[in-house]
Amino acid sequence: MSFTLAIVGRPNVGKSTLFNRLVGKRLALVDDQPGVTRDLREGAARLADLRFTVIDTAGLEEVTDDSLQGRMRRLTERAVDMADICLFMVDARVGITPSDLVFADILRKRVGHVILAANKAEGIAAEAGVLEAFSLGLGEPISLSAEHGEGLTDLYTQLMPLADKFAERAADDTPETDVTLDEESGDMDAEMPMPTAKKPLQVAVVGRPNAGKSTLINQILGEDRLLTGPEAGITRDAISLRTEWAGPDGVGVPMRIFDTAGMRKKAKVQEKLEKLSVSDGLRAVKFAEVVVVLLDAAIPFEQQDLRIADLAEREGRAVVVAVNKWDIEDNKQAKLKDLRESFERLLPQLRGAPLITVSAKTGRGLDRLQGAIMRAYEVWNRRVTTAQLNRWLTGMLEAHPPPAPQGKRIKLRYMTQAKTRPPGFVVMCSHPDKVPDSYNRYLVNGLRLDFDMPGTPIRLWMRGQNDANPYKGRKKAPPSKLRKHTDGRRKD
Repeated sequence: MSFTLAIVGRPNVGKSTLFNRLVGKRLALVDDQPGVTRDLREGAARLADLRFTVIDTAGLEEVTDDSLQGRMRRLTERAVDMADICLFMVDARVGITPSDLVFADILRKRVGHVILAANKAEGIAAEAGVLEAFSLGLGEPISLSAEHGEGLTDLYTQLMPLADKFAERAADDTPETDVTLDEESGDMDAEMPMPTAKKPLQVAVVGRPNAGKSTLINQILGEDRLLTGPEAGITRDAISLRTEWAGPDGVGVPMRIFDTAGMRKKAKVQEKLEKLSVSDGLRAVKFAEVVVVLLDAAIPFEQQDLRIADLAEREGRAVVVAVNKWDIEDNKQAKLKDLRESFERLLPQLRGAPLITVSAKTGRGLDRLQGAIMRAYEVWNRRVTTAQLNRWLTGMLEAHPPPAPQGKRIKLRYMTQAKTRPPGFVVMCSHPDKVPDSYNRYLVNGLRLDFDMPGTPIRLWMRGQNDANPYKGRKKAPPSKLRKHTDGRRKD
C-alpha cells in the first residue's frame, strides 16, 4: 500500500458507495438516509494497477460541541490529518452548499493533496452542479458516479502521479533490511553503513500509554516539540522528528525518531480513533531500524509490553528496552536485579538485549540510552566470515551432536551467513525438516554468545544437501552382450 486516501464530504453524498466500489466488497452500509456512517472504516483499495488504503468517514457537519455529530466530525478530521490524499466529494445534483464552502476552506488549509469529486454526475441534471464545483477553488472536479462506476478512469489519472510520489517517499523512508551477502564479491569486508543526514538512523519509541514516550523524545530534542501531560493517550499518531543526538563522545548521530501512540491490549481498544492510532504505531515499527520499548518502572513487563517487544523481534528490528521513571524508584539495586531476571525469563528471544534505566523527566540515563541504540544498530549489521562459522559449527557439533529422529542421522555439513539487518545464517544439512526447534535454539543461543550478538533477532535456515554421489543421476549403461567362443560356447 503506497498511500492512504480519505473520502470526506457532507452526509449522503455517496462516500460509502465509492468506498465499497474501490475495495470491491460491500463493507460499508449504504442507504438513502443521511448519516448512516458514523465510524471510520479502513479497507484495501484497488484501482487498475494502483494499490492503496482507503478510509470511509462520517459525513462532515458544522458542529463542534461534544454531541454525537461533533464527535463524528472530530473523528473525520483526525482521518484527514492522517491521510496522504483527501477525496472531497460533493453532490452534483444538489450543487454546492454553504457547508461545502466551509469544509473546502478547512481542507485547503489542512491537507497537502485534495482531489475534488462531483458525485451522482450521471445525466444532464448534474451538469450545473459539476460546473458549480469549480467555485470551491480546489481545481477541476472529477465527474463521478460511484453507484454506476463512471469516472473512475479520471480518478486514476489524478491519483497516478501522486502515487508515484508517495512510492518514492516510501522507498526513501523504508529501512534496508534483510541485506543479502555475497562472499565472492567481498561484501563480508564491507563496513557497517553509518547514519547520514540523507539516510538517518530510524528509531521508533513504542510502549503502553502514559509510559513517557513523548516526554523522552522532548528531552532528546532539547525542546517541547510534542504535547505531554499526565493523561494517558495524548499522542494519537506516529510523528517523526529529525535530530542529531550527541552521545557521550559529543559526536552527533543523525536520527529520525518516531513518537507513537500508546498500545493497549487489543480487547481494550474499542474506539475507532485508537485503532487507527495503534495501526499507525505498528507501521512506525516497520519503518524503524532500532525499536526502543519504553516501560514504566512501576509496572514493567506487563503482557502488552511483552507483545510489543515480540512484535519488534518478529519484524527483525534491533531492540533496546528502556525503563522510564527511574528517578522516583526508591530501592534501585533490588529493582534492577528483578528487572533483569524478568527480562531473561519473559523474553528469551531477545536474550542479552540492552536494558537501560532512564528518567525522561530529568534526562538522566539518556547518554547510556544513545550508546545502547548505537550498539544495537552495530550488532544488527554484524557480519561473520564463513571460515569462523564453520570452525564454530564443528565445536558445537562436538559438544552436542544433533539428534537422530526415527533413526535418521542428521549431518550438518556447512554454514555461512546469508544476510544482515538482522543477521541471517544458512546451514546445509541432511534432513532439514527433521531438525528439532530445540536444536535450532541451541545454535542461535550459541551464535549470540560466541559472536557477541546480544539481543538482536537472528534468523537460521536449514537447507537440504544430498550426499555427493558421482554416479547419481547418470543413465545406467546397457547390459553388455555375452561373447561366444568359436565353438559356440558362451564365455561368462
